[in-house]
Amino acid sequence: VRQRRQSLVSALVFDCDGVLADTERYGHLPAFNQAFREFNLPVEWSVEEYGRRLKIGGGKERMASLLTPDFVSAAGLPTDPDEQAAEVARWHRRKTVIYTEMVAAGKLPPRPGIRRVISAAQDAGWKLGVASTSAEAAVHAILEYAVGPERAARFDLVLAGDCVPKKKPAPDIYLLALEKLGVDPAGVLVVEDSRNGLEAAHAADLRCLVTVNGYTEKEDFSEAILVVSSLGDPDGEPATVIANRSAARPGGYLTLADLEACLAS
Repeated sequence: VRQRRQSLVSALVFDCDGVLADTERYGHLPAFNQAFREFNLPVEWSVEEYGRRLKIGGGKERMASLLTPDFVSAAGLPTDPDEQAAEVARWHRRKTVIYTEMVAAGKLPPRPGIRRVISAAQDAGWKLGVASTSAEAAVHAILEYAVGPERAARFDLVLAGDCVPKKKPAPDIYLLALEKLGVDPAGVLVVEDSRNGLEAAHAADLRCLVTVNGYTEKEDFSEAILVVSSLGDPDGEPATVIANRSAARPGGYLTLADLEACLAS
């Protein structure tokens, strides 16, 4: 590994929600529910119900999954599909504003190791990207809060929202990332937190490191090269290895050498 250190990794591509910060339970869920209240919609997602909605990629798509005939009738919504889509877009715009205000208020701290690993990778000359199905404004907000405006501005790529027609678990967003970064897939490591994200990376023929969270810790990550509780920090929360199919041998926190080792075998 040491002899090939400069060529093993050419790019790291991060998912946003659940990877950069634990955003789903403490950010997106309360933002969705506040938006529902503001629009007088007869729904409030519980922690468990939102976990089921997370199987659907994309916030607008999760909101659109509410549109059963009974819900449309109870909420007094139009029956025309185009008008319904416009309503969902309006709800989602408001939800995104609520969420970004929560991020700006410091309510969603970065996950362990994110700021440390991103800073080290940038200083080592690696390309960095984000590939997320969340709204673009929300992704930029959490990225800037997680690593600071200066580090966020140095990212080579941020893909978010409706940049591709098919969202995760389809591979489209990672194929687009490869095209825009102009890198060899063999030198790209994806960091995800969910089965949907792993499937998207795997279908794009990319190796994937998974950092689980409370919503995803029991999902199937058979295709992941390494599964950990978090990236860990030397003076903070340690990383626990859940599954390891790589040459990496991380201690209490993952280093750039561990990430390189995920691509070495």
